[in-house]
Amino acid sequence: MALIRSIATVGGYTMASRVLGFIRDVLIAHALGAGMAAEAFFVSQRYPNLFRSLFAEGAFNAAFVPQYARRLEGEGHAAARHFAEQVMAVMTAVLLVFTFVAQAGMPWLMYLIASGYANTPGKYALSVLLTQITFPYLLFMSLTALQGGILNSLHQYMHAAAAPILLNVVMIAALVGVAPFTVVPDDVAYVLAWAMTVAGVGQFLWMVAACHRAGMDLHLPWPRLTPEVRRLFRLMLPGIIGSGVMQLNLVIGTQIASWQEGAVAYLSYADRIYQLPLAVVGSAAGVVLLPELSRHLRAKRDELAMATLNRGIELVLLLTLPAAAALIAIPLPIISVLFQHGAFTATDSAATALALGIYGFGLPAFVLVKALTPAFYAREDTATPFRFAVISMVTNTVLSVVLFQFVGFAGIALGTVLASWLNIGMLSWKLRQRGHLVIDPRLRSRLPRIILSSVAMGVAVWAAARWAAPVLGASLLIKTGALLLLVIGGSLVFGCVALLTRAVQLNDLRQTARRV
Repeated sequence: MALIRSIATVGGYTMASRVLGFIRDVLIAHALGAGMAAEAFFVSQRYPNLFRSLFAEGAFNAAFVPQYARRLEGEGHAAARHFAEQVMAVMTAVLLVFTFVAQAGMPWLMYLIASGYANTPGKYALSVLLTQITFPYLLFMSLTALQGGILNSLHQYMHAAAAPILLNVVMIAALVGVAPFTVVPDDVAYVLAWAMTVAGVGQFLWMVAACHRAGMDLHLPWPRLTPEVRRLFRLMLPGIIGSGVMQLNLVIGTQIASWQEGAVAYLSYADRIYQLPLAVVGSAAGVVLLPELSRHLRAKRDELAMATLNRGIELVLLLTLPAAAALIAIPLPIISVLFQHGAFTATDSAATALALGIYGFGLPAFVLVKALTPAFYAREDTATPFRFAVISMVTNTVLSVVLFQFVGFAGIALGTVLASWLNIGMLSWKLRQRGHLVIDPRLRSRLPRIILSSVAMGVAVWAAARWAAPVLGASLLIKTGALLLLVIGGSLVFGCVALLTRAVQLNDLRQTARRV
């Protein structure tokens, strides 16, 4: 239950962040729609988010947390702090140089993620300038991730989970307080880009204060490549791709989509929707499972580590499968209620809903990656997820390019989904082969019942949406109320079927309510 409590803590703050993110995205859609400024702004986030996912949140955490946890368990706080300071010094020096080089080379680097924009010189130039503004966000987020890894190893999950809230608050403030006074959409895009970088500074300072309260103040020594730091970076290298496969797939999709007008915006808005359950459930589980598994394995508690992994898989599927069913069943009502106003048209809604429905089929795979990879990283094996991620990315690229020729941007979404399921198949096969994943009787019994409950909910909301179609095409206030009723009704259907089939038991809910 401690695992559930920790995941709930992270998930709760992540939910708050994602709700604010929805508000932010609604305001962006109202101001920019799916036009040139919107596409340029979405592309400007790709490089910072890619490298944040690869170096900061993904590969870095995968390599740093087990080593930090080992020192914390075996040598105490002083040794763990010294190791963290050594890593922070080298990371800061490397990222400062990397940021400077990337800023100078951005006019050429942009071809790597949006070469299709070169056909529209204004869009390409705007994308370059906006990316130069947002790129420093990487530096601050990487330092934030290091401090978050320290606090997570101390079982203090709240601060790192709450940090993203600040990003959304700053961007919403910019959209409400500054954007209305701009003249053209390009100006709004500039405001958003600066807000993103300012928010990165704020998140870093928030984590500095959190580490101080936890008694883990970090000083910045002169950077030195000690044997411990070299080992960390050696572990990071294969994990760079292994942890960031989702972001790399998004970059591949952006490159291909840049050749179709509006496609980058459609895929980006759809990505925003499915990222809610992915972040709330998947990322929260990944954040908690890695230090939990690391500490169990270091203490030779193998059976407890296996039980922890099983409960993590059960929990993420219990929360993710009904969300996936809803995205597949009613993508258009979701998109039209959230985005269809201001500069965002009905045509934009239909295109975005198509992408969202396809992504719904891949949502369980996107989440399971977050639950399964910690089982490798906790054993300091970053090479295996790396190999599988490479295979997945190559598959994604080939499928996306081929399918794009026949069905346009929808083929990019489909390629991402198929490649993600391939990755899950390889990860679970290797874990089972090594004896690191044994499905226990509880998970084996409950998983089919969770699937049945999710399918029942999906059919119910699909039928209700068809019946309520006239209402869902009414004014924003009325269709928002109708969508809320669909969500509430679908949740009730899922809950009732889950209880009847014993996919969830009342005793579990009572214990969770008491402890969370």
